[in-house]
Amino acid sequence: MIFTCAVWRPALDKVGVPRGRENRMHALRHFYASVLLDAGESIKNLSEYLGHHDPGFTLRTYTHLMPSSERRMREAVNRAFEDGPKSDAAP
Repeated sequence: MIFTCAVWRPALDKVGVPRGRENRMHALRHFYASVLLDAGESIKNLSEYLGHHDPGFTLRTYTHLMPSSERRMREAVNRAFEDGPKSDAAP
């Protein structure tokens, strides 16, 4: 709370950003989480970074920020097959 009152709010005021829910410190936390998820960070690691006791809570909170997971899955499968089979043996 000290950071919010002493630093965050004065910084918003100085640059003319309106105060409101979308500009609170908690919004910055959500932005941080969304950047990490978009970069492919795991829910388990994100949960630890955010200090959540349960990765399930993190997943329920941020699952809507994971729209690129379908694309990443397709790309992963494509990479696995792009050079063809390595040998005649089954995996």
